[in-house]
Order: sequence, then structure tokens, then C-alpha cells
Amino acid sequence: MRIPAFLKILLPGIGVKRWFFLSALGVAVLTLGIFCLLGENGVRSVYQTVVKYLPHLWRPMVGGALAAGGLVGVAVGTGMMVRGVLHAVSTKSEGSVAEALYQARILKAAPNVVVVGGGTGLSNILRGLKHYTANLTAVVTVMDTGGSSGRLRKELNVLPPGDVRNCLWALAEDEERMAKFLQYRFSAGEGLAGHALGNILLAGLEEALGGFDRAIEEASYFLSVRGQVLPATLDKVQLVAELADGRIIIGEAEIAADPTPIKQVWLSASAKAYHRALKAVAEADVILIGPGSLYTSILPNLLVDGLAEAINQAQAEKYVIMNLMTEPGETTGYTAYDHLRVLGQYLELRRFAGVIVNTEPPPPEILARYRAEGSEPVKDDLRGAKALGMRVIRAPLLAVVEMEGKPTVKHDPLKLAKLLSRESKALRRSWTRWFSP
Repeated sequence: MRIPAFLKILLPGIGVKRWFFLSALGVAVLTLGIFCLLGENGVRSVYQTVVKYLPHLWRPMVGGALAAGGLVGVAVGTGMMVRGVLHAVSTKSEGSVAEALYQARILKAAPNVVVVGGGTGLSNILRGLKHYTANLTAVVTVMDTGGSSGRLRKELNVLPPGDVRNCLWALAEDEERMAKFLQYRFSAGEGLAGHALGNILLAGLEEALGGFDRAIEEASYFLSVRGQVLPATLDKVQLVAELADGRIIIGEAEIAADPTPIKQVWLSASAKAYHRALKAVAEADVILIGPGSLYTSILPNLLVDGLAEAINQAQAEKYVIMNLMTEPGETTGYTAYDHLRVLGQYLELRRFAGVIVNTEPPPPEILARYRAEGSEPVKDDLRGAKALGMRVIRAPLLAVVEMEGKPTVKHDPLKLAKLLSRESKALRRSWTRWFSP
């Protein structure tokens, strides 16, 4: 249900209605004061002058129409007054008063939602959830060693900024405009070619401010991010994997690129969970695990000391969002149960509320390309309505988006957010479930 722009200022919790009614009361008191000044004879003269030309039967209808018109005038005037003030102080003059008030009051009073993961899967889900709550935290893996992030990590000894950049972009107030520079990649220049501008920005802020967490805070401020993005750890460690053939591979990108099945993963050294990430998990109303690459995006977070334990102990409603497709080597042949089996080695899944599984198949031409690359849709082998103590929530959630010049299947962020708002008790209690974008 979409609420008209003006009526949003009258939604519960916005904090405008009290001033609207005070304005109406002021008009009524002013009118009464004028009547008192005019006196009985003066009021009678005014009345007789106004109704002299009206037939007797029309007078109640005209009176009612005038009263209704006055009330509408007060409402519109109050709304336009607030709109004018917001336009004067806002950096985005095209922003609506309704949206500004809606974000400021309703979304900030919504439940605390924490999403744990990495890669494009994490940033994609944030795009939908930000329309339901401003109390949104992305806990992001910082193990990337490939592409622009890997080069910056190696050359500047900074934490890889790529996944964080994607999350900041997804949560930015003006996402479309931010995409133009955060995602821009240099096409030339010694040492610059291939780097994303957003990665350079975060790396520079980390050096200038002396910490990756401070860099994210500053970037969040000037991007007007709705929610917060937190690294799982501030320690610079590597992801290590033992493959099925016994080889040991070091580095997230190197592991993901090897077609050999993965036997197990661990970190190159002990890594302490970022204290703000632990705090967000402890205070969460809803915790979401995934979607994202199982071994290289999700598990690296759970391998950080204290984070998996914090998730297990949290009183929040917890959900696993099942991946749409398998990944060559990393999860070749994995079914939905196989994904849960691996997650169950780190998380107490019986304390989770549910697992969300897509039921919509990819278009045939896109599926053919995925199969040629060694990927298949994750098979739903979770029989019945429950699996490992969790409810199995099935729904058509697939979307096709353009990424790196080719159509790619992703969860539809708005469909997924709307589904969560229906299934989660905490989100159902929020007013925002009525106002889907």
C-alpha cells in the first residue's frame, strides 16, 4: 500500500499531528476572540450579511462546507509550512517533506536489523531493508584479496574496502548519484587503472584518520548513509582453505578462483571481532545470515573470534537467506541442506526462526550461461515446513540485474524485504510494513 506524499505527515509517530491540531485550535481561539471583540450585535450583523442571500435550507450545507474547507486549509498550510522549512535547510531541495519526516521518525523507531555477510549479496539485500528501518547494520567481511581491494591491501597495508564500499553505496540516501563516483573505475593511469574510486576514497581516509572504522564513519556521514556499515574485524588476516585434494590455499580471491572443492577454511591468525559489531549483534531485533558466497563471504565473519558466539547468544529473531546459485568449486553440487550443514558447524541453527528459500527459476537463457560456467540453482532439498528446527519460508524472490555487462540473478531486494516484514514478528510490529516503496 502506497501512502500519498502529503498524508505521510499525518502517520503515527511522525510528530506533526500535535502541531497541526495546535494550529487548528489557534484558528478556533482566534475566531472566538474576534467574536468576543465584535460583541453580540456585531456577530449578528456579520451573520446576517453573510447569509442574507442564502436560502434557509442551504445554510447547513454551506456551513459544513466552510468548516471542512477551513480544516483542509489548516492541514495544507501546516504541511506546506513544514515543507518550506525542510526545503530551506535541506541540501536536496527536491526532497519531499513527507519522505523527510517519514525517515526521521518512523524509520528511526523501527527494529534493529543486523545482516552478516559480504560480496554483492549483502549490499543487494540492504537496498530493500533500508526502506523498512534506519536501524540497519551490515557486518562485512574484510578478507578480500582480489581486484582493486587486493591491490590496495597489498600496496598500502589497508583493509580491503570493496565490500564496505558496496554496502555504503547501497545504503546511501541518493544511491543512484553515489553510484556514479563510488563505482567508477579508472581506465588509465599508472597504478590507478582498474581501481574503483570508492576504494581509493576509503583507503585514503583510513590513512588520513588512522583507522578503517573511522574511515567508514566519515564516508557514511557525507554519503548520508541510512544505517551503519561495520567490519567484522579490524585485524589484517588472511582466509586459508584446505581443498579436497589436500592443497592449502591462502587468500580469499585465490580460494574462490580454484575449481577444487573446499574441505575446510580458517584464518591465518587469531582475529578479534570489532567491538561495535558485537554490540550491534547483541542489541539486534533481527539477524540475517547471507546471502553470499558460503566459504569466502559468510564463513570469514563467523571465523572471527567472538562473532559466531555473539550471534548464538543473541535474543534476536534469526534467519538464514539461502543462496540462489551454487559457485564453481566453492559450492559445486551443494544443496540447501549442504549449505545449512556447513553453517551448522558455527551457528546453533535450531535457535534460528527460519530459512528463506527462493522458488523462482532463472530464465532459460541465463540458466544456460550459468551452467556453462559451472553453476546451478541451489536445490531445495529441505523437505516439509521445517528443517533443523527452522521454518522453511519459500517464496519467488529472483530478480535479473545487469552486472559487469551481463545479466545476473540476484534476490529481489524489495520482495525479500517485504517477505521479511511479514514473517518477522519484530518487523511486523513496525509501522513501516504498511508503506512498501
